[in-house]
Amino acid sequence: MSFIYLTMILVLAIFLGFELIRKVPATLHTPLMSGANAVSGITVVGAIVFAGGESNTLSQILGAFAVFLATINVVGGYVVTDRMLGMFKGKGERNAK
Repeated sequence: MSFIYLTMILVLAIFLGFELIRKVPATLHTPLMSGANAVSGITVVGAIVFAGGESNTLSQILGAFAVFLATINVVGGYVVTDRMLGMFKGKGERNAK
């Protein structure tokens, strides 16, 4: 029975996340990405703790995979945020970089 509840929570979270992100204006996207990067950073720390625990091998493998995916998410988020902030700079400021 708990599997059904967890699946229902996952589906509702996916739907709610999609609806919220879809309605965010472009001017608020960069601050939203920064917040998402902070949450992903917390996920990386949690995944490291989980991967380094004294659990069984499957838990360690899944934890290492979670570290990998969360790190990709953080790095990708910072790249997207940097590109979006670069769009707001003038032409002279872009070439100075």
